[in-house]
Amino acid sequence: MTPTTTPGASDPAETTIDLSRVHLIGIGGAGMSGVAHILLDRGSVVTGSDVKESRPVRALRLQGAEVAIGHARENLELSGELPTVVVTSFAAIPKDNPELVRAAEEGIPVIRRSDLLGELMEGYTQVLLAGTHGKTSTTSMAVVALQAAGVDPSFAIGGQLNRAGTNAHHGAGDVFVAEADESDASLLRYKPNVAVITNIEPDHLDFFKTHEAYFQVFDDFADRVQPGGHLVVCLDDPHAAECGERAAARGVNVLGYGTAEAVAAHPDVPAGAVITEETVEGSYVTTTVELNVPEHTATVRYQLSVPGRHMVLNSAAALLAGVLAGADPEKLGEGLTDFSGVRRRFEFRGQVEGGDFDGVRVYDDYAHHPTEVNAVLTAARDKVTTEGNGARVVVCFQPHLYSRTEAFAEEFAQALSLADACVVLDIYGARETPVEGVTSRIITDRIADGTEVRLEPDFSAVPRTVASLTKPGDLVLTMGAGSVTLLAPEILRELSGNATPGAEA
Repeated sequence: MTPTTTPGASDPAETTIDLSRVHLIGIGGAGMSGVAHILLDRGSVVTGSDVKESRPVRALRLQGAEVAIGHARENLELSGELPTVVVTSFAAIPKDNPELVRAAEEGIPVIRRSDLLGELMEGYTQVLLAGTHGKTSTTSMAVVALQAAGVDPSFAIGGQLNRAGTNAHHGAGDVFVAEADESDASLLRYKPNVAVITNIEPDHLDFFKTHEAYFQVFDDFADRVQPGGHLVVCLDDPHAAECGERAAARGVNVLGYGTAEAVAAHPDVPAGAVITEETVEGSYVTTTVELNVPEHTATVRYQLSVPGRHMVLNSAAALLAGVLAGADPEKLGEGLTDFSGVRRRFEFRGQVEGGDFDGVRVYDDYAHHPTEVNAVLTAARDKVTTEGNGARVVVCFQPHLYSRTEAFAEEFAQALSLADACVVLDIYGARETPVEGVTSRIITDRIADGTEVRLEPDFSAVPRTVASLTKPGDLVLTMGAGSVTLLAPEILRELSGNATPGAEA
């Protein structure tokens, strides 16, 4: 499968992209704002548009970008000249967008964000991290680890690093770290030196239509690895491991990472990183990894402050990728110990002090696929179990996309059944229109009897509904890829007027 294009869009493989004046449609999005920051750092004139004001838009203006709110033909002249290229997300921006129409009339090349990112990475050692789940967390871990090793990589991430407070950076080093998004096959634009696949599980079936097509895009990505480079796969994930085995059979340099059991189960993939210890100690997971890569055979021990088996696996991937990019293993381990997480990935938002809900902690997470929901709720369950104070897990979940909800209703219900109590909001449709018969009820009707369930269609009533299910000391999670993140502070206010945000007690 090859990347799709939009009529009138230029083929970046055949066209030299002039980045002197760049206009980005949807510039405030997580991916677009990141590449915009890098363009500004490199001296490009940057303009753009978005549907609303936001923190990313304000930050870009402060750096020198001209940004319009709302889409209009005249936005292409924000700099006083027409741009040399227009960048868009073809999945999110309709073809009749007035700025796209104007670009076609003026003969201005239109490219995807992935094409732009591929251009920005030219000449660097490219570390690309792909997978159905965990891309942002693993990419962020790799960046922080490389920074600790003194590499100063350039990077583009789908979320903001808690420590750096940014999602992109133009570094002084020769390494570029980025997420490789498979949702529209755009990851096939890249030519990685190190390609990581964290896991593979059917998703984005609105684009791929079949499971087979979705799996194929990762095989094709493996074949994009440059000569002398490496494909890194998680051996604890069966589909990623199988992808690695197929790639190795085609002659790709493949290294696996994972637990000792997974490594033993996949002897055809050389083990580059074996996790030999996962010990929960308070709010940390002490992790030991045995590295076995060319020029680096070492035992690296570090402490993760982000919970969950999936985060331990992600850290091993980041460690292995960093070593393959040329960094010192021990320094990388120090960076992983310092890793404080990514916004909206089990992000602590506050704790209630005193009153009827004393000790309740509120977290926020981006999980929007059943496997992600399962992983986060398992981590939350492990956390309260380790603490041993009888706390329960209460989740406030907003399904994302009608197609995803319809395809995985049973799996969502099974995952949400890990919580003691669950509030489910209406579906956040994003780019999709409603589908008859597809509502959040197809999830709530399937949740196990042992979990208290409330279907809450009134967004403003959610904090009160969550409070009705919450007891002192509980762990509360807002979860989903849509507007549910706005509810974390509202829930804190509902539970107590004295919530203390920003640092966990």
